[in-house]
Amino acid sequence: MFATLFVKKRITHKVLAKQFVHKTLRAVDETFEDFLDAIYNDSELESYPKLNYKDPSVLMHIIIAGNMKFFERILSSHEENAVCNSIIKEMSEVFEMDFNEMKEKLENYSSFISRVNHPSKNILYGMSKSVFFKFKLGKYQDDYFAQLNTPNPIFLKKIDSLIENYIWDWKSIFEKSKITY
Repeated sequence: MFATLFVKKRITHKVLAKQFVHKTLRAVDETFEDFLDAIYNDSELESYPKLNYKDPSVLMHIIIAGNMKFFERILSSHEENAVCNSIIKEMSEVFEMDFNEMKEKLENYSSFISRVNHPSKNILYGMSKSVFFKFKLGKYQDDYFAQLNTPNPIFLKKIDSLIENYIWDWKSIFEKSKITY
């Protein structure tokens, strides 16, 4: 009886990737308008930003790439490669792209997340700053931050609180599940 309490649930890396991609994309798709409304109506912005409510793909790619960045902290390189490749394969099928094109696209987003947040290693901040720059929100801030082309820290914290809703608790998932390859 006690043995079943401590046994990790088995899941293949392909099933994990499929669940992650589809649940995440569905969550972004269902909440995209609310996400943009929160930015559009934020009191830290001096004017209303021009936002594209029709295309959530930029946010989807930031969220997927950002979540994948957590793997390097938790998994071995072999496990990370297997899970990441399965996610890329699933994403390429969803977006009807070649595997290598999707891999390059997600690597570019991952690199962008790291670059805009250098030297910090906080993935959440990197994802929030990526949203800030990809959605071109700098020019809608007060003059001081607009001239610096850097996010107002108060506004960035608000984006952090939005992005947190899309980050999976990978540490807990990998502690409770045995990933099979």
